[in-house]
Amino acid sequence: MASDDFQVSVDAAEVYEAQFVPALFGRWAPHLVRAAGVRPGQSVLDVACGTGVVAREAARLLQGRGRVVGLDVNTGMLAVARRVSPDLEWVEADAVALPFPDLSFDVVLCQAGLMFVPDPGRALREMARVAAPEGTVAVQVWDELRAQTAWAPFYEVVARHAGSAAVDVISTYWRLGDLTELTEGLVAAGLRVVDTLTRTDTAAFPSLDEFIATEVDGTPLRQRLSDDAYARIFEDTREALQPFRTADGRLELPMRGHIITARTERGPG
Repeated sequence: MASDDFQVSVDAAEVYEAQFVPALFGRWAPHLVRAAGVRPGQSVLDVACGTGVVAREAARLLQGRGRVVGLDVNTGMLAVARRVSPDLEWVEADAVALPFPDLSFDVVLCQAGLMFVPDPGRALREMARVAAPEGTVAVQVWDELRAQTAWAPFYEVVARHAGSAAVDVISTYWRLGDLTELTEGLVAAGLRVVDTLTRTDTAAFPSLDEFIATEVDGTPLRQRLSDDAYARIFEDTREALQPFRTADGRLELPMRGHIITARTERGPG
């Protein structure tokens, strides 16, 4: 899936910020930033930053001492990032061609974005290139789909009403879930893997309706659906995900992911 295939409008990016960030990405950002050891005085790059939740978490830890840059290829996502945190630096560029000199950042982060890059290996090499000597590169990806027990019923509904091509739009999430292969990719990029963490968190939504609207309206999937297909997916998902509904009507979906922390091998000079 090409990165330009996942362009979303500003309205969709606002849905992402309002729904996906508190429901999921905001829960993972502190773990990624903590694994990378972000601390005051450092320069930090957030690659494929989306609406900027990781960049904001890094800025919080820097306590005003340091630099944070968020980079994304998606214009709509960056528009929301700038609205939410106008004090941070936001750059529109591709992860496979980072517009920074070598050795520019102490820490390079990428949360749940590497899987959307057409050439993840090239993106990892770019992250390694812009990392300082003994710098840190830390990435987070989702585990393979077979490990995501709560999501299979939803994918079955989408396939039934919109076809396999529509499923492919949202299946990109899981394409880098093989931890061994991803670790090998970081090593091939010239990095030394120092730690891996596999954990499961809950993607929490106030209701089934909000999950369905978010998962569809906050992604390019909505653009591929007729109004009739959208309505049928909405109704059938309500039934398919009933087992994950709590007594008070909230939806809690377990989601498993990996955080990999690496260091650059080269020293000064």
